[in-house]
Amino acid sequence: MIRIIVLLVLLQHGSVFAESTENNHLMVGQFSAGNLKDWSPKIFNNNTVYTLSVLDGKQVLKALSNNSASGLVKEVTVNIKEYPYLNWRWRVETKVFSSDETKKSGDDYSARLYVMKSGGFFFWNTKALNYVWSSGKRHGDSWPNAFAPGNNRMIALRSAEDKTGTWYIEKINVYEAFKDWQGYEVVTIDAIAIMTDTDNTHQQAIAFFGDIYFSKD
Repeated sequence: MIRIIVLLVLLQHGSVFAESTENNHLMVGQFSAGNLKDWSPKIFNNNTVYTLSVLDGKQVLKALSNNSASGLVKEVTVNIKEYPYLNWRWRVETKVFSSDETKKSGDDYSARLYVMKSGGFFFWNTKALNYVWSSGKRHGDSWPNAFAPGNNRMIALRSAEDKTGTWYIEKINVYEAFKDWQGYEVVTIDAIAIMTDTDNTHQQAIAFFGDIYFSKD
């Protein structure tokens, strides 16, 4: 439960506005330029190690988890009605295997990406879409998070059928995803977080994340 509480509480402090790039993208994570500005570590149970690394000739972010759970969080305000599409690429070198990801004992993932909407002073109203590399769910499955079922919606973008050592490019309409989940329009989000965690299943996992940005189409 502590990992969810920490992520919710930190959003009370406000965030910076994303800035448009020359190609009209709102860049959130520019790892290819070696930029980790405004990304803050949040340690829940031991330390997942995040480092910039060169892979296939490009600089990316590497995550190494060994029975650990910590993430990187960037507080950033994005108008997702204007820029609804969240874009990134990721790959895993090792997979986390869980008997049941709907239970607290199985809430571990080789890679996950949070999109968070702050509840402001009422932090318990903060909502998060949590896109994960699942081991037991099928692509597109969604379910309530075991630790915070009312606040955190899990969505399997990748599954055990997807290959290790392979880059996958994602493009998600998070504006429609929030509206589908909550039943009302969410115009802005307030933070992005990434995490590789293995503390519940006591395994090891390695993942890589490429640049993260929002786009209009």
